[in-house]
Amino acid sequence: MTLVDAEAKPRKAHFVLKTAETILAELDVLVGDQPAKSPAARTVVLAHMRQTLAEARKDAEAELIATNKGTRCAQNLCSAEDEIITAVYLFATTRVYPVDNPSGAEAIALSAVGGYGRGTLAPGSDIDLLFILPYKQTPWGEQVTEYILYMLWDLGQKVGHAVRSVDECIRMARADMTVRTATLEARFLTGDKSLFDNLVKRFETEIMPKTGPEFIAAKMAERDERHRQMGNTRYVVEPNIKDGKGGLRDLNTLFWIGKYFYQVKTSHELVAKGVLTDAEYRLFQRAEDFLWAVRCHLHFVTHRAEEKLTFDVQPDLARRMGYAERVGMLGVERFMKRYFLVAKDVGDLTRIICASLEFRHAKDMDLVGRVLAPFRAGKTKIKGETDFVIDTGRLNIATPDAFEKDPVNLIKMFMVAGREELLFHPDAIKHIRDSLRLIDNKLRNDPKANGYFLTILTSPLYVERILRQMNESGVLGKFVPDFGKIVALMQFNMYHHYTVDEHLIRAVGCMADIANGGLRQELPLTHELLPQLNDTRLLYVALFLHDIAKGRPEDHSIAGARIAKKLCPRFGLNAAETDTVSWLIEYHLLMSEIAQARDIQDPETAKAFADVVQSPQRLALLMILTACDIRAVGPGTWTGWKGSLLRALYYATEPLLSGGHSQVSQSDRVQVAKEALAQALTKWAPADVETYAARHYDHYWLRAEPELQIEHARMIRQADEANQPFAGSIRVKAFEGITEVSFYTPDHPRLLSLIAGACTMQDASIIGAQIFSTRDGRAIDTFRLRRSFTSDEDEKVRATRIIDTVKQLLQGKRTVLIDLGKESRHNKRLKPFALPAQVSVSNAISEKFTVIEVSGLDRIGLLYALTREISDLNLTIGSAHIGTYGEKAVDVFYVTDLTGQKIHVKQRQRKIYGALMDVFERPEEKKTANG
Repeated sequence: MTLVDAEAKPRKAHFVLKTAETILAELDVLVGDQPAKSPAARTVVLAHMRQTLAEARKDAEAELIATNKGTRCAQNLCSAEDEIITAVYLFATTRVYPVDNPSGAEAIALSAVGGYGRGTLAPGSDIDLLFILPYKQTPWGEQVTEYILYMLWDLGQKVGHAVRSVDECIRMARADMTVRTATLEARFLTGDKSLFDNLVKRFETEIMPKTGPEFIAAKMAERDERHRQMGNTRYVVEPNIKDGKGGLRDLNTLFWIGKYFYQVKTSHELVAKGVLTDAEYRLFQRAEDFLWAVRCHLHFVTHRAEEKLTFDVQPDLARRMGYAERVGMLGVERFMKRYFLVAKDVGDLTRIICASLEFRHAKDMDLVGRVLAPFRAGKTKIKGETDFVIDTGRLNIATPDAFEKDPVNLIKMFMVAGREELLFHPDAIKHIRDSLRLIDNKLRNDPKANGYFLTILTSPLYVERILRQMNESGVLGKFVPDFGKIVALMQFNMYHHYTVDEHLIRAVGCMADIANGGLRQELPLTHELLPQLNDTRLLYVALFLHDIAKGRPEDHSIAGARIAKKLCPRFGLNAAETDTVSWLIEYHLLMSEIAQARDIQDPETAKAFADVVQSPQRLALLMILTACDIRAVGPGTWTGWKGSLLRALYYATEPLLSGGHSQVSQSDRVQVAKEALAQALTKWAPADVETYAARHYDHYWLRAEPELQIEHARMIRQADEANQPFAGSIRVKAFEGITEVSFYTPDHPRLLSLIAGACTMQDASIIGAQIFSTRDGRAIDTFRLRRSFTSDEDEKVRATRIIDTVKQLLQGKRTVLIDLGKESRHNKRLKPFALPAQVSVSNAISEKFTVIEVSGLDRIGLLYALTREISDLNLTIGSAHIGTYGEKAVDVFYVTDLTGQKIHVKQRQRKIYGALMDVFERPEEKKTANG
């Protein structure tokens, strides 16, 4: 039985169903006089069935493209499959294995079960069949079953099958939930109808009446586990259309429950039972039709049973479904926004049906523990509230006209739900959805309503839960229309894991987590800064609004700051608070960009950043906001390394803003660093320390971290004592999530590119590099690699392989292909993205270095190609800062010419620009190089 009922609408002429009788007649003509059992006849049958199936799929796809009617396409494919299987069955029983006088045992019924039983199929769906026998299997039944199954397998179909008697079906349905679900959806195909009818009758009388609560509890638990495995949000940017939250399986679950509990045959009957209104049923139909259209298109495009909407297929599906580009939004982003809104509708329907079950059948449900303590009969007053009551353990409105009488209650109710730690009564949810029209400009500008909203937004104990409920109900987007514009909006890139609205709610939730004492290990500095802030409310407001202007043609930071200037006074903030929030939104990306793409050891970096920030309060606010923003991007986006970079930038900038900075001369700083190293190397003779220190240029002492200086000293001494010209050392930094690999070797013009090539050959992702040379012509290079393994030992093994590879490359024993990683899975995944390359060459950022910033489409081997080109341009790299944001690479190189000077000549700057732009233009070029 279909979810959206199969009682049909007239079909367009694209798809014409060929009946089993027609197919059988065609087979008789094609087989002719050949014995039906002969291999030659079987070959003819198989060829004709293959052609029939291919034509049916082609016609179904043509109709889908023409109409975008997904449910109809799934029904067409299912009907075609029905007729093919029936034709094969008829050919097997009347031509290949005919029985003149069949006994009672020589009967068989074919029924479709599982998804196929619902009367809908996607192009790549499994065909689940149940062969129903009267008693036990007979030789004739075995022959017929084998003939049908082998024919379907030879057609290339994935067939799941079971051969059981009616008694076995009932016994197994009683014991096994999967079998019970499959039997619930059984649909007669062909054969002995009385066998099928007997099974259905016994199932409906012996199994269903006694096991309703148990079945529903099991299905809900299944659904919760499925959601947990899929990330427990419907707003991931590469959703699974079948098993993800808000996908087809959720609709199936609703129908299973409806069919089991309410004994309905079609989803429309749920309206008559009072579970759904007509409007909600139409929502059910539209959601299912859209999801089936997407799923069928996805299978047709990929030529397989692919259920995940990956980035590489999203643009194709958007084109096939007619989503064109609009100002500020790609066609693919419009398509995915529609997908997420439909997934949200599925979530609404789930809540409506589940709440109906919980309240109408709470007694039955309690038997299996699905709905427990919250349900206490009757209504309870809430102290100080006249418009709201606790109804059966949930928050409800006291009178049906509570919202009409005072629309402010639409906002206040959410604040009360948070404060009292209550869930909403299903009747309240329906009233809220029906009252959205009351949210008008008058309510949006009402001081009391905005006061309640600000209370919600700045209450760490419940803000994330209540904001999400406000969003799901539609209230948030209506009350803050600018937020409504980014609901279900995805950005077509690999960096952001969630839709924009989900990201904003998670960012506010992260701030709440910090305020509640969480994330102390992951974000230690934020906990130190929090008590110093005059007003943490501003952080909640800024985080809620920081990406609110996404999806517009202009820069979202500038547009967002403008929106904040409009909204903050409405929320009740004064002019100074509004100015701070607006500033935080305009510069919300700045700290992250500087920390990850600039040399923090360079004094100019902190000085330039301090000029923008201007106050210690703003610096602390921006530090916390940046941490929350990055953490809310998605799992794994925040790393200890990013945290350490942000902390380093904070500590470098804070003294400049608080007046605690004393102007220490450069020579004094060098001397302090040398003395600190001497104190750490207690086992070295003072003369040895002095000789070692003299080998380094001053900028080494200014830019290398103290811990790294100690590591280098030990590595170099060990190599020199062993008379080894090449050495490497490894430091695994667990908290930062990085592994540092240092190299000591005679300097080489292409050393950096060879190390980058070696890292790529060992599947290591580089996130930073510091490059130094000594007065006696040696290079000391330290590369920071993103951690890939849970075990420190595995990290060390990979780092050792990198050191060995670099040594072999320097000795000429190995070579690096310039198209390194061209066929890698990562590079193939980047194909749907187009990013314009950008190169800037600046002398204004650093006093000592020319800074080259390169950004464009990432690929395996990109850093190798860039560093090779830089060495070919006769430039010396002082430090490299490697950033990857999904598909976008942002690499920054601090360089000088071979004499240690900046690049001032304009003609040479243009040459650098052209050469590095070419790296993005010609990634396919093949060369080998070992320096």
